[in-house]
This record gives sequence, C-alpha cells and structure tokens, in this order.
Amino acid sequence: MKSEDRYYEITPKIVLSDNFSTIRIKPLFGHCMFDKGAVYDFGYYPMERISKIGECKCQERKKIALEDGCLYIKQYFKGEQEHIIDINETVNGEIRKTIKFHIYSLKQDLFNRRPYKGDMHMHTFYSDGIESPGFVASCCRKIGYDFMAVTDHGKYFPSIEAQQKFKDLDLDMLICRGEEVHPPENFVHMINFGGNFSINEMIKNEREKYYREVKDIEKDIDSVPDADARYQCASCIWCFDKIREAGGLGIFCHPYWELYNQYYISDTVISYMYDHQPYDANELIGGYHRDEIDSNKLQVARYYEERAKGRKIPIVGVSDSHGCENSPLFGWYYTIVFSHSKNQNGIIDGIKDLYSVAVESIPGDTARVYGPFRLVKYALFLIKEVFPMHDEMCFEEGQLMMKYLKGEGMAEKILDMLKGQTDRLYESLWAK
Repeated sequence: MKSEDRYYEITPKIVLSDNFSTIRIKPLFGHCMFDKGAVYDFGYYPMERISKIGECKCQERKKIALEDGCLYIKQYFKGEQEHIIDINETVNGEIRKTIKFHIYSLKQDLFNRRPYKGDMHMHTFYSDGIESPGFVASCCRKIGYDFMAVTDHGKYFPSIEAQQKFKDLDLDMLICRGEEVHPPENFVHMINFGGNFSINEMIKNEREKYYREVKDIEKDIDSVPDADARYQCASCIWCFDKIREAGGLGIFCHPYWELYNQYYISDTVISYMYDHQPYDANELIGGYHRDEIDSNKLQVARYYEERAKGRKIPIVGVSDSHGCENSPLFGWYYTIVFSHSKNQNGIIDGIKDLYSVAVESIPGDTARVYGPFRLVKYALFLIKEVFPMHDEMCFEEGQLMMKYLKGEGMAEKILDMLKGQTDRLYESLWAK
C-alpha cells in the first residue's frame, strides 16, 4: 500500500465524470497531522490533459483552508480519466512537504459498477491438484479474491464441497460451483462456471443421448471438412449449450496450450470457436508457467485480431492452478469483473456484457491488463490505488477462514465482526 493511503484517508477516489466532487484528506496518525500555522495549496493535473480550461493549459494552484483537521478540495473532473492532485504545505515561505494522490473519474455506466477479482479455473486434490477445496477457497480470499470456483477435471462435487465447508458462515467472498468439462473424444477443455448441475455427469449418465445430439449438430457444420475436428466443434456447441441451461458461464480454455510438440487442438477448431463463438467467455489469459508464456502472447494477439474484425468477445483471466501454498500459477492470473452486484448472476452478466479484463501478475513483474482500452486504463488505476487496501482486508479474512477449517472457535466470531468491511471500503471510496 502506498504511504499516502497508509497515512491519510483520501475519499472519494472514484468520482462521476463531468461533475464537481469534493475530496477529503484526513490524516490518520500524529506524524502526518496538518499544521494550523501552515499554508496549503493544491495543483490539479488531468492525466489526459482534458479539463474545463482546455488541453494545453494547467489549472492555477488554489489555496485550501484547514477544516476540523482535514483538507477539502472541490474540483471539476472532466472526462473518463485519471487525475493527480498534489498539496503543498508551506511554512514561513518554504514548502515543507508535498502530498500527491490520484482520483479516477468514470462515465455513469462504469461508475455504477464495482470491481470484483476472482479465478474460475483451479484444481484440488480430487483431480491433479494438491490441496482440498476448502483450503483453496481460503487461499483465494487471502490474495484478495471476491469470487472463485473449484473446477476439477471431470468432477463437479469438489466445488460443492468448497461451498459446504463454509455453509455456516456468511462470507464476503462468493464461492461458486464449477468443473472442467471433458467430453469423450473431444480434446477441447471447457469450464462450467456456476452451473447448477454437472455436464460431465450428464454425459456419463446419458452417453448415447449425448452422441445422438452431437451427431445432429454436426449436420449443420459444413465449413469443417475434417471429421474429427467437426465432431469436436459439435461437441463444444453441445457442452456450452448445456452449461447455459445450467445457469453457468461456459469458458473456452487455453486455445494455444502447447502439448506434446503441438497445440492441443487444431487451428481449424480454434478458428471455428472464434468465428462462431459458441462459448460465453474466452480464456484470454491462462495458467501458463514462465517457459510457456508465449501461449498467452498468442492468445492475446488472436483476441485483438478478432476484435479488429468487429467481434465482441467476453474475456476472463484464470490461473489453472494446481496448488496454492508455495506453488506457481496461483494468483498469477485472474479476472476483474465490473459488476452491478457481487453475486453469481452479476459476475456472469458483467463478463457477458463485456465489462471484464484479464490480468497477468507474475511475481517480480509489473501487472499487465488485457481487454477493452477504457477498462484496462481503469484496472491499472485500481491495481495501484484501490486493491492494496481491499486486499489487506481480504488477507485477514482468508487467514480466519483457514483457522475456521482447523476448528478454531474464535475464527467464526471474528469473521462475523469483519463482515462487510470490503463493501464499506468501496462505499467510502466511491463518490455519493
């Protein structure tokens, strides 16, 4: 967390564009209290140089008075952009210190949504992962996630177990159901995020019906000459349709995953997926190790190429992690969804409505964000200015979830006391 946010409470940080807002700067500790004998003034700098006085002029510095130990700045924030404000404290004609902070102004549609982080593709020890579903869920909250789903290979019940482990708690993190779907003879990996029944179990219990219905779908696919590729395309269409029937989000996984010296599915199948978009969301950023990063680069390049053709492609970023504790991938890749509500329908609708970005945050590297330009700009601001405060609260809750799993009685009481703290943070950071 930046020192300015540690020393001062700066509210709001998110304001409505093309309006006046009043920003309060409240010192939190003795060493940063404002001096009644000092003179304070501020400078205002819109990052994109768009302001009420034009694009090539800077607003003159303005003096501000101290009120009840706080400073209040009334400013007009034009357009959707980041803004920098610096405050000089002057004593006896000399600047003693400068405080700099950042504000973001949003158009109404985005201002009315809140940013939620999460991962929709993770594995437990029920498939090829390391830890239990409850452990994975706790770890997700520790790193600042607002939603998550366990998606084991071919298995739906582990995601139910993740929910059941915390069924007696009123958590602020949304734990959704999910699975990685593996139809027979179809190499394409798909995620059923949030569906209220298992697609894998449906195929297993009604295999003849599955083949019959897929065969019918194949009859309408005349653009794919190869029989195996045509079956895979038809199988994907069937699976994504069933995921939607279950109320879930169907995710097309890691199209450029290199496996056994080849991409795991053919270019014909990949192109059919992009051309016809039977899925609900594209796994733009997937869980690749450092030596596999080229696969993500290809997925990003393909996404922007398809966007240039005019396609509207909902996107997610996922870790595909197989372990949390001292394991690679976990926390490296995730999704930010801008949603009207932190429930499953809100998360899914936000993604489908193109209000999401995929984030690559490999340890030691600067976070990279992919998606629509306006959302990328905003997400980069959130990563620097908002999420550090949010994540610090989540870490404490995740630790308590872990203690609850171990049977420590006080954990439930403390979690109940902390209930809603991230919501209250957002309430304070968004202008009224």
